[in-house]
Amino acid sequence: MERKINSAAGPRIMVVDDDPGILKVLRGNLELAGYEVETFAAGLPAHEAIRQRPPDLMILDLTLPDIDGVLLCRRLREEGFEFPVIMLTARDGLADKVLGLEGGGDDYMVKPFAFLELQARIKTCMRRKSGRGSHEVSEELRIGELTIDRRRRQVTVAGRQVELTNKEFSLLLLLAENRGRVLTREDIRKALWGKRQLYSWSRAIDVHIRHLRQKIEEDPEHPAMIHTVIGVGYRLEAE
Repeated sequence: MERKINSAAGPRIMVVDDDPGILKVLRGNLELAGYEVETFAAGLPAHEAIRQRPPDLMILDLTLPDIDGVLLCRRLREEGFEFPVIMLTARDGLADKVLGLEGGGDDYMVKPFAFLELQARIKTCMRRKSGRGSHEVSEELRIGELTIDRRRRQVTVAGRQVELTNKEFSLLLLLAENRGRVLTREDIRKALWGKRQLYSWSRAIDVHIRHLRQKIEEDPEHPAMIHTVIGVGYRLEAE
């Protein structure tokens, strides 16, 4: 498995991808940008290296030859590693994005991508890390009085903590990540259930929406956040 570290004095970035071309290009560009770079072509050797010396940021492909990238990221979070993780994938879909973020990823990019965009994402993630401190893990998404903590999977409305099921949280996060955009029921089905066959899935989505409204809306009968777009789907907006 490929592993190479340069001697730059900047923040350490680990890149894990089974494409040697991507490893070569990213290593060269990141080193020119002043980062110390470590590369791996598989997830398990990278995991072992992280246990010995964690990086400041990780760029992680979702599809690896030995372990799924989402599973690896989830294991790292369970083990207490807090460094930012930017997920890479060749698949452009809401389901992949949701899986990546739920697995503990901080950001998500679809291949092919421009290095300048990746560099901007790296800087943003590093700023978030320095802003929240070395021990606190809290990447919050705030929309009006609604606050979603992705890592802790906690939701508060006007300071009141709301207890959600896993599926309700995933649905709310999906709507919030696409704030202002109308998501069709088919969009939601693909993101939350993927290829899994679900009996009357459209009805199941409507039920989850109703439960969410009962928990986060001041008046569930006249929702101010989760709006129905008749004949299409749902949209989340702040009041």
